[in-house]
Amino acid sequence: MTNSKNIHPGIPQMMESLQKGKISRREFLRNATLLGMSTMVASQLAGLGWAPKAMASQVKRGGTIRVSTQVQKLTHPSTLTWIQATNVMRHVAEFLTYTDKDNITHPYLLESWQASDDLKTWTLNLRKDIKFNNGDLFNANDVVFTMAQWFDKDVGSAIKGLMGSYLDAGGLEKVNEHQVKLNLKAAEIAVPEHLFHFSAFMLNHRTFQGDFLKAPHGTGAFTIESYNEGEQCILKARKDYWQKDLPYVDAIEFIDMGSEIAPQAAAMRDGNIDVFDTSGTSQVSVYKALENAPEVNVIAVKSNWTRVLRMRADIKPFDNLKVRQALMFCQNREKALQLAFFGKGMLGQDTHVSPKHPEYCKKSTPPYDPAMSRKLIKEAGYTEGIECTLAFPNGYPDVVRWAEVIKEDAQAGGFKITLEPMPNSQYWEKWKVNPLGITTWAHRPLGTMLLSLAYATDNDGNPVDWNETRWVDKEFNEILRKANGILDVEKRRQLFCKLEEIQMTRGTVGLSYWCDYFVAAGKNVQNFEGHPSGYIELNKVWLES
Repeated sequence: MTNSKNIHPGIPQMMESLQKGKISRREFLRNATLLGMSTMVASQLAGLGWAPKAMASQVKRGGTIRVSTQVQKLTHPSTLTWIQATNVMRHVAEFLTYTDKDNITHPYLLESWQASDDLKTWTLNLRKDIKFNNGDLFNANDVVFTMAQWFDKDVGSAIKGLMGSYLDAGGLEKVNEHQVKLNLKAAEIAVPEHLFHFSAFMLNHRTFQGDFLKAPHGTGAFTIESYNEGEQCILKARKDYWQKDLPYVDAIEFIDMGSEIAPQAAAMRDGNIDVFDTSGTSQVSVYKALENAPEVNVIAVKSNWTRVLRMRADIKPFDNLKVRQALMFCQNREKALQLAFFGKGMLGQDTHVSPKHPEYCKKSTPPYDPAMSRKLIKEAGYTEGIECTLAFPNGYPDVVRWAEVIKEDAQAGGFKITLEPMPNSQYWEKWKVNPLGITTWAHRPLGTMLLSLAYATDNDGNPVDWNETRWVDKEFNEILRKANGILDVEKRRQLFCKLEEIQMTRGTVGLSYWCDYFVAAGKNVQNFEGHPSGYIELNKVWLES
């Protein structure tokens, strides 16, 4: 993309900011690629240098790679809420874009894209000659069909909450067989990243009728040989995959060993599994269990994973702002990080924006102040203190430990908390219902992405689907929507200073710490990388005997 006519006008502005030291080279690279510039050109402009990753000269083909994960219920891919299920799906169906471990977004099923000057029209150019595994050609009809599913309220996809404020089905325009235009209702910088949301798999419009397993037709490198929920899934490599010479292994076997860490760690040490999908458990516990295992690589990735102490803003006593503020003051964050996560992370500040997010506005960490908590509780009218129940999934050891720390530290602040641990499956059946709970949130590359998923309202002013606290704050939503359309990261950060302040003072979450992400693979697994989102990607992995 060297022709100046094709360069978005925001890119020269970013170059000027880079030269003046206002943004980093990585920030320039990330934003320039979002606006359609190739990674190679953007890297060269940023002075980072660029070369495609060299592959080992002696790739070994064949074999079956065994992955320990939960083989979950799979029907409509657009409604998936758990990374484990998407780690199976991503080998069978694929995305329009791909955001790598460094938060750089690349074309995938797309060949390229262009954004209009005002960021309200996005032109998506599809790769040609890509086939679904049943022989159908992938084209613009599949893109329009799939995205319309996202915005169908009867489907119930969380992507509607993520993208619905700026796009709906009426904005989807097929230009020709290999080009689609997105006509947005409001400016949005992160469209390419949103297209890699973990449930944004492209579907075959000719065969999909709501249940993927009944017509498992994707463009991915593998096909589904068998799928037994709660037990095992076997994928077989395609011979006609569009990325030539891939995949390297013949098959992937996903084995459901439950949620307990000990048997999975033992299987890793004994060589009975090759990869441990840690996305559904306590990654730091996996690290502690396997850090000294001689035949295992435990890969650490800095991430935006976290655990959120969330309060329903529409249910007593947490409908009272002073009660919410009081509970926030009951967090001893340093203690929580050390006892729950062995210090492997960063302190949080009651805003769901991480220091690793590009638009993060630096804030001081609030103190543990039980005296202030007692004062606020009395001002709220609870002169005898507050009794409440804290629900949480007990399949995450660090969550269990954090719940115990919260109970202990909140007692001095006037809260008498009863702990209600639940099996993970039971908790997630009603994760948005409990007045007070702990929710695990996976990595997202952008602060705007997380806030839009978890705390925003729709165009009618109602909480979006994943707004589990049912919090509605008009000023917060107005600023967030404005931030979503601002290209300049410094200007967006100015708005985030206000967004973070609102969430810290008027919000509904306590956030004590951000987690490092750990994934484990046998040393026989070659070319395997950890992804901060917890994604397991095996197309380019091979096995040493």
